[in-house]
Amino acid sequence: MPVDRLEDKVVLRHPKGATVEVLYYGATVTSWKVQGIERLFVSANASLDGSKPVRGGIPVVFPCFGAPTHRDHMKLPQHGFARSEEWSFESIVLDNDVGVSVRLTLSPTARIASKFERNFKLAYVVTLAEHQLSTDLHVYNPSESSHDLEFQALFHNYIRAPASSVRIKPLQNLGYYDKTQQTDEGKALRRIESRAEVDVNIFTDSVYENSPGDYQVSWSGGEIDIRTKSLDNVVVWNPQEGGKKIADMEENGWERFVCVEPGYVRGFVKVSPGEKWIGQQTLTIKT
Repeated sequence: MPVDRLEDKVVLRHPKGATVEVLYYGATVTSWKVQGIERLFVSANASLDGSKPVRGGIPVVFPCFGAPTHRDHMKLPQHGFARSEEWSFESIVLDNDVGVSVRLTLSPTARIASKFERNFKLAYVVTLAEHQLSTDLHVYNPSESSHDLEFQALFHNYIRAPASSVRIKPLQNLGYYDKTQQTDEGKALRRIESRAEVDVNIFTDSVYENSPGDYQVSWSGGEIDIRTKSLDNVVVWNPQEGGKKIADMEENGWERFVCVEPGYVRGFVKVSPGEKWIGQQTLTIKT
């Protein structure tokens, strides 16, 4: 069957052999295999039982990136709540020789409402093709009042690759903010990327603004291209030796991934009552 609904996750299978697994907890993609090769990194120490967000795969960040700064988000933990709530399976969207696609949804619960008072509905569409994986986040504002829904959103992609040889482009000449800086002044300083190809050979946590939306992530022996819509920023992250301080990081795990994370995280998306916003990414294996 192209779609297997299990107790804790849904598994998509393409006729040409590709597979993807999506946990209901956090709507987190935890596996994407093409030609029998795993393309995402999930730490061997990651919690997959719903006790905490998954370290790896593709977590969904909503409605805040990092520590909350918006007045509507101040009760929320880092990266919001979407990655740590149970989503519902809604439907099979697509099932043919081209691809298979499912939709998961998340709406306010009493627990969410205690931390986030705005009304919302999220739909997450995951689509698997022979060499591609697409994730679309639909954000609806069903409010009957005049309140806008303001948020940030990001796909926290952990791409399985040898970090020492990873190169990301085209980011040259873009403005960015270096979150590895020790002071608030250093973190707030807008810098200009001078490198034609960005590496992660040192601790890297860079937020690029006004980014092109299409990226090439290459390494010795592989390449994944990322194409996005309505996601104006991209984050490049690898903790290097600092990964030893991350409790659910496997030993030397930082050597086996790079995070290239398309999102809208500089400022806030604003959705009026009755309106919606869609952020999309498509990851393609270059063969």
